[in-house]
Amino acid sequence: MTAELPVVPHHIGGEALTGERLIDVTNPASGAAIRRLSLGDATLVARAIDAARAAHPAWRDTPPAKRAQVMFRFKMLLERDAEAICRLISEEHGKVPEDAMGELKRGIENVDYACGVAELLKGEYSHNAGPEIDTWSNHQPLGIVAGITPFNFPAMVPLWMYPMAIACGNAFILKPSEQVPSAAIKMAELLEEAGLPAGIFNVVHGDREAVEALIDAPEVRALSFVGSTPVARAIYRRGAEQGKRVQALGGAKNHAVVLPDADLDNAANTLVGAAFGSAGERCMAISVAVCVGDATADALVEKLAGQARELRIGTGTEHGLDMGALINASHRDKVAGYLEQGVASGAELLVDGREHPLVAASPGYFLGASLFDRVTPEMSIYRDEIFGPVLCVVRVTSFDDAIALINAHQYGNGTCLFTGDGEAARRFADSIEVGMVGINVPLPVPVAFHSFGGWKESLFGDLHAYGPDAVRFYTRRKAISQRWPRPLQRDGADFSFPSN
Repeated sequence: MTAELPVVPHHIGGEALTGERLIDVTNPASGAAIRRLSLGDATLVARAIDAARAAHPAWRDTPPAKRAQVMFRFKMLLERDAEAICRLISEEHGKVPEDAMGELKRGIENVDYACGVAELLKGEYSHNAGPEIDTWSNHQPLGIVAGITPFNFPAMVPLWMYPMAIACGNAFILKPSEQVPSAAIKMAELLEEAGLPAGIFNVVHGDREAVEALIDAPEVRALSFVGSTPVARAIYRRGAEQGKRVQALGGAKNHAVVLPDADLDNAANTLVGAAFGSAGERCMAISVAVCVGDATADALVEKLAGQARELRIGTGTEHGLDMGALINASHRDKVAGYLEQGVASGAELLVDGREHPLVAASPGYFLGASLFDRVTPEMSIYRDEIFGPVLCVVRVTSFDDAIALINAHQYGNGTCLFTGDGEAARRFADSIEVGMVGINVPLPVPVAFHSFGGWKESLFGDLHAYGPDAVRFYTRRKAISQRWPRPLQRDGADFSFPSN
């Protein structure tokens, strides 16, 4: 049966290529194979590098304004084909169409930002920086760069990377998750339609062999990665040892602090969406609600439990739902295992996602929303990134205790505070050791003209993703000092260090 399924190809040098090594691509809502995917190896990665190397010199020398024109056309094509792209995302990931569309729109914002690359690449100039010496700096592309992206955002996370990398004059090789490959191929086709020269954007599907080939290839000057912390750390170390520029975003355990003066109805409404949207498979999902005081916790838990039980869950391709399936059976079982661990460690499981009717009735990988109360820091459900529809409530006695709790955690990706107190909000934003902070905003994902990134075990590397940091990451600065001595007035040898 699977032999009759369409095969998702690689995209290298403008060509669609397939090989003999094939795996199934599954719809998480049904558990059924819907496509087959051709897996690449080190030989195919080398072919992509050759295509990028051949195409890069002409693209590097293309004026930034002309490179921006390709991005303008690409943005229009993404908007034209948005429904088709979102359908691919929902079929392969399981997220509902509204969520897929939200992901794509946030990704398109990064293409919009890349359209301004001519302004962003402007250097600095100083006239008479020294005696009759003019000095300027500019941003030059690195050459061939690569991105390794996760399953949870098939469109948005790659769009964090390659639009700006390409606009800055680089050639890009994308290795998307093998679980959600089709959106990447659709993007490659649209870039080609937008006028991007063949070989500047290449897509190689694969497993560990393809990833290691990209890391070890000397021609690949920079790597962008989003995934789990152990893999992010390993890629950062291995790439950095070879002198590559590496940006590796890892795991998260995002806390929301709820103060007694907060609007609890608003907090509950937004926390439910932030915790359970996309089945919790977001690196910015809120997975811990830290309530200051038992009265705050009791009131919030009652509201959260009621809403968690009423979530509309079903097939990701259907409109009007709140949540779809998890990505695969093993991940669904892993999340369910954390529910068992939480109960065994003494947490109160107020809403058990395993009891949702779809868990038993559907062949898909469903798990309902789960809510724990009275979670404590030593529990695995508090320490670990579960990456599923599980929200833990932790009770503390003071605001200072809440801040200390978050700062002590290994992850520092995102956090938020619910309050009506401006002074508390200011103190929280200043003292919290987390890369992205929201005040009454539960998913503080920066817009495209800022940058995205966490602290501590959530990010390895000096620069954040997209926005201004993307220009810094995908280019290197060169400073030029120039002097034209006048005829017959040339200086003699000077053996002291030059100064102004």
